[in-house]
Amino acid sequence: MTRHLQKWHGAGNDFLVDVIDHGSALWWTPERARAVCDRRTGVGADGLLLADVAGPVTMTLFNADGSLAEMSGNGIRCLAAGVRRATAARWDEIEITSAAGIRTVSLVMAGNAGRGSVAMGRISALGPIPGALQVVSVGNPHVVVLDNPDWDDANRERLATEWSNAVGGANVEFIRPEGPNRLVLRVIERGVGWTLACGTGSCASAFAARSAGLVGDDVTVENPGGTLTVRLSGDEATLEGPVQFVADVEWAGE
Repeated sequence: MTRHLQKWHGAGNDFLVDVIDHGSALWWTPERARAVCDRRTGVGADGLLLADVAGPVTMTLFNADGSLAEMSGNGIRCLAAGVRRATAARWDEIEITSAAGIRTVSLVMAGNAGRGSVAMGRISALGPIPGALQVVSVGNPHVVVLDNPDWDDANRERLATEWSNAVGGANVEFIRPEGPNRLVLRVIERGVGWTLACGTGSCASAFAARSAGLVGDDVTVENPGGTLTVRLSGDEATLEGPVQFVADVEWAGE
């Protein structure tokens, strides 16, 4: 079956988007998702997003390894933009139902590029674990760690595996505060590995850093692939960042 996909990225966090009719999502399996996301033998992406538009829009997210994820802050912006483009819609705001709940996405597009904001919902602290700043849920789990400049990436990867396993699987964010409103972040995503940006991770990191008194409510988060903005209001977060169309793709999956 040939699937007509769109490729988008948000601050370098890249996704394949399949805008589908009700029922055709069942064609996708973890194995097929892993195959299309493979960067050598497939199209290549951090994840595959399925947007079912037969009724209220729903989002299903496969990580690059074929596992399912609850939420992606960059991915849900890409999915909204993909739906808008595929349906030739002109709306600026849409509600999307995900495994983490309903999220409202606002978009300002100029052709195939723009910016979007997402009401990410409630963030909750799940408690500290040894060596980490905090374990946080943004609908999906995160371990936030103050980075150590003496660590090399092999050491970070080893530690990330230990911390992730300690909480049953999680994204691991290595953060460096640079002033009261700025964080520098690198992330190893569950089911993906190192990525150029993580939206939920940026929210988790801002929340954990604010809880530790390192930043305030409005935080610029410098991801390797670009800048994301997190606005905290109590335990609620809004995420803002770029969205960019890359290509239309025909995938002749087996």
